[in-house]
Amino acid sequence: MGQYLAIVLLLGLGVLFALGSFMTNKLLVKGRPTAAKVAPYECGIVPSKEPPERFGVSFYLVAMLFIIFDIEIVFLYPYVVARAELGAYAFFEILAFSVVFFAAIVYVVAKGGLDWGTIRRVGADGRRVEPSEPGEAA
Repeated sequence: MGQYLAIVLLLGLGVLFALGSFMTNKLLVKGRPTAAKVAPYECGIVPSKEPPERFGVSFYLVAMLFIIFDIEIVFLYPYVVARAELGAYAFFEILAFSVVFFAAIVYVVAKGGLDWGTIRRVGADGRRVEPSEPGEAA
């Protein structure tokens, strides 16, 4: 247990420093909000209007799937290299992780998470092509 003493002390020191910083801020700084302080600020440009729309939840679902896919690839490389030494246990762990990942993809596809809106066709000249009537040649 003595080998973890340094880690516990550093963790406690970090927590004390964070709490001390917050308390010092509360004691020394007077909160006087003004219109300029509470206004949104981005890259020095004052926004002239509200943003058009928020990102949909499907965007975040796909982003999380991308991160999970990256993690799976990171775990898959060492497994493939040391497959013979790891044995059946590692195989079933990789299989279980892949099944969970595949289930997440099926869920996102079933919920329409990969449908990003209406499809707009563009011709060779770059202009929008109106959809043709059913039965007409495209």
